[in-house]
Amino acid sequence: MLSSSSVSDRILKFTTQYSFYSNFIIFGFGVISNALNLLVFIQLKLFRTNRCAFYITIESISNLIYFVFTISVTILTSIYGDTAIGGSNAGCKIKYIVGQICALTTFYMVCFSAVDQFFSTNHRYNLRQMCTLKLGRYFAYMFICFVIIHSIVLGSSYDIKPTLGCVISNYVWIQYSTFFFYPILGGFLPIIIASSFSILAYRNVRHIIRQQLPIVRRKLDKQITAMVLMRVIAFVCLLLPYITYRIYAINFPISQSIPTAYAIAQLIQAIFTSINLINYIINFYIFIIFSSRFRRQVKLVLVKKCWKRWTYWCCHINNRIEPDNNIKTPNSQMKCDENV
Repeated sequence: MLSSSSVSDRILKFTTQYSFYSNFIIFGFGVISNALNLLVFIQLKLFRTNRCAFYITIESISNLIYFVFTISVTILTSIYGDTAIGGSNAGCKIKYIVGQICALTTFYMVCFSAVDQFFSTNHRYNLRQMCTLKLGRYFAYMFICFVIIHSIVLGSSYDIKPTLGCVISNYVWIQYSTFFFYPILGGFLPIIIASSFSILAYRNVRHIIRQQLPIVRRKLDKQITAMVLMRVIAFVCLLLPYITYRIYAINFPISQSIPTAYAIAQLIQAIFTSINLINYIINFYIFIIFSSRFRRQVKLVLVKKCWKRWTYWCCHINNRIEPDNNIKTPNSQMKCDENV
């Protein structure tokens, strides 16, 4: 029979491998997803003055920062072990500070999108005019400042414990995290806000044809409302399991002196973390699956804008390297013009 230490070692080894490969897979899909989101929402003039598109852009930037940080931690951990980041108090604090900043930013940008769509699709003219892009930017930047300050203060309460690892060391902050941060600020509050306002926005958009709005505006509101609603459904389903686990883990930390139980807890944490990470990659894929109009917009940006610019740039470089081709083989210039 295998001893408890050998069983725990195998579980911990599997957990490390699972975290490494799952993080790399999620990282790949996440970078593609958020980069394409940024490309579409920045390139198309239709979205440049849209408040909801602005919130999705901030969400995508936050997700990219989180993925770069997460994959860096994963690589360092796989090379140097747990002591690379979590072995020092500074590394322990930075890990949670950056994670909380990106997580709260992503969660509440989803909420901002849902709230914005409720006001944008409301039948009352004064409510539609109340929310402007300037006001939306002001609230978004103010909230990000609050998130940074909050995360620095809360993340500073994490310390290395000999048998428990990187955990909250202060009893007051444990109580705060247990009864407010995870269940409310980072849990049920964004879930309730996003769910409620996305449902209300969906109800508004069903009657949007009665409003005296340009047809382009009506189509855009319907498109974004449907995209936000599906994003919120995925957001709720992926966030709830992780929040539930974190509340339990903070209240009942398992000591490393119980190797098998500790190894199982680490594996469970890795699984719930990977489920939660899907929240940071899924937005683009949801948009492209459930919105045929968004698929056409992505195709427009990739084929008619980016690809043509790329081919024009390549042809321009070739013409600078081989200037005689312009004189001897005019067909090459014609091919370039066709690709533009």
